[in-house]
Amino acid sequence: MSRIGKLPIPIPAGVEVTVQEQHITVKGPKGSLEYQFDSRISAVVADDLVTVSRTSDEAADRSLHGLTRALINNMIIGVSQGFEKRLEIIGVGYRVQTSGQKITLNLGYSHPIEFNAPTGIELEMDKDSKNVLVIRGIDKQVVGEVAANIRKYRPPEPYKGKGIRYVGEHVVRKAGKTASSKG
Repeated sequence: MSRIGKLPIPIPAGVEVTVQEQHITVKGPKGSLEYQFDSRISAVVADDLVTVSRTSDEAADRSLHGLTRALINNMIIGVSQGFEKRLEIIGVGYRVQTSGQKITLNLGYSHPIEFNAPTGIELEMDKDSKNVLVIRGIDKQVVGEVAANIRKYRPPEPYKGKGIRYVGEHVVRKAGKTASSKG
């Protein structure tokens, strides 16, 4: 049996989970999420716990079992606490300006880059550090995708370390060329 799939998911106070056949809806203080899971998987809500089970012991069903349980768990965490990614902008003259659902990135190109966030995503600059962009939302997949798309505009380069990186990400630095002297 799947080690992850067999764990029951606790439902915190203030979160409502509804299962109708292969469709699950999770509502909480931060919003609402829905998911349509495979017909080989079933989910049951009882005693403030969500239990996910599968129909057979085939490899594909085992992997779907753990996946479905993890996705439902992320939905419950998302509507109750939310998810957050932090991007650090490093480089001389690299700036980010936020205005509602839109950010303007100045990353050393000849033109500024404008990025519009999808609905449900909140973009803001960190109050403590002027070069950290905070991405918040209730859907873990969308938060990670937005962070990855913003990072793609200027990934960290290995020589000077300039670019956009996740806070805490380690960038392996390379030594530059050295001039040899012929003597």
